[in-house]
Amino acid sequence: MKRPMPPDTAKMKEALYLDLARGSIDIREATRQMRKILGMTQKEYAQKVAAISPRILSEFENGSGNPTLATLEKIASPFGLQVTFLPPESWRINVTE
Repeated sequence: MKRPMPPDTAKMKEALYLDLARGSIDIREATRQMRKILGMTQKEYAQKVAAISPRILSEFENGSGNPTLATLEKIASPFGLQVTFLPPESWRINVTE
């Protein structure tokens, strides 16, 4: 997988953060997008970035895995993200600029 050019990477990161802030993507999709921003396969991201088993990342992204909080933090931290508890979507406040 080829890594995007720096201007594209910045735009992709901004879109990722906005989608997360809006609640329009879940953590599995955010993980896929983080990998694409870095131009990495599941195996590469798991081993080189998150330092976890590729199987764990694959199962998580495909919806069959149930990683620990520590594993989720390893997946999210390279992008400065934290795993947090959020209220149900119906309770979220939509902030518009």
